[in-house]
Amino acid sequence: MLIDLQIHSTYSDGYLTPTQVAEFIKKEGIKVAALTDHNTVSGLDEFRQACLRLKIKPITGIEIYVKMHNRRFNILWYNFNDASPELHNMLRDSQRRHRRQVRILLQKLVKRGFKLDINKTLDKYNHYAPVNRIVDDLAAVPGNLKKIKNKLGVNKPREGEILAEYFHNKKIGALKNSYIDIDKIIKLRNKIGGQIVLCHPAKHGYASRDFLKELKFFGIDGIEVLSPHHSYGAVMNLQHLARELNLFETGGSDFHRFEGDRARIQYSWQYYGIDSGLLRGVERIIGR
Repeated sequence: MLIDLQIHSTYSDGYLTPTQVAEFIKKEGIKVAALTDHNTVSGLDEFRQACLRLKIKPITGIEIYVKMHNRRFNILWYNFNDASPELHNMLRDSQRRHRRQVRILLQKLVKRGFKLDINKTLDKYNHYAPVNRIVDDLAAVPGNLKKIKNKLGVNKPREGEILAEYFHNKKIGALKNSYIDIDKIIKLRNKIGGQIVLCHPAKHGYASRDFLKELKFFGIDGIEVLSPHHSYGAVMNLQHLARELNLFETGGSDFHRFEGDRARIQYSWQYYGIDSGLLRGVERIIGR
């Protein structure tokens, strides 16, 4: 059975509405799916309604930026009570901190000669302020794209190049995500339920056994083993560690958009399908 337990919509840094996402994954044959927008649950009701209409089983989900000691990483949280006032207060605080950091960085870019109505831009994003879509807004203003091209020395600058130069550049001021302490997440999970999974742990290198053991001690339930961010070797390593440490396994496409621009691969599901039968313990999230 095809599943997808990591998808993003316009409520964070995706480019399709929750309804459009559901319609897309229906065409791809997905039977169970989770919308996991960054630090917001605002799109879940729309996604659930669309999935039920299309006979897809919806799983409550979210992706959260977390910290543990000096480590920064992402988690996926499933099957929690998304009506919890304590959860909403925690997420609103995170969103406010993130928006404030984005505003400060945009002000610095304006001082460097970029043209942008900062208030109008941020007002477009009522929940999570997505940096990738703000880059699109920045480049859409006449003159800004030319300035970016001249700086980078390329005719078609990629999103990652723009982010590296203007949003992750210490000379300007590197944008930091709004992290939430893992202790706070685990304490809240114990109140409102659900399962917590380490998100694409090999995206920036292999996850160590000691790190995973510490996460399990804190209360992490599983590992996202199958991800387009993982090499075959990383998948094998993570699956071995998950079974050694008795953590269950999940998988997600991390779908955000159709790529356009004549790209031969338009979206992750063209090359990345996830069969639930490959993932030990995933029924704890998706049911049977």
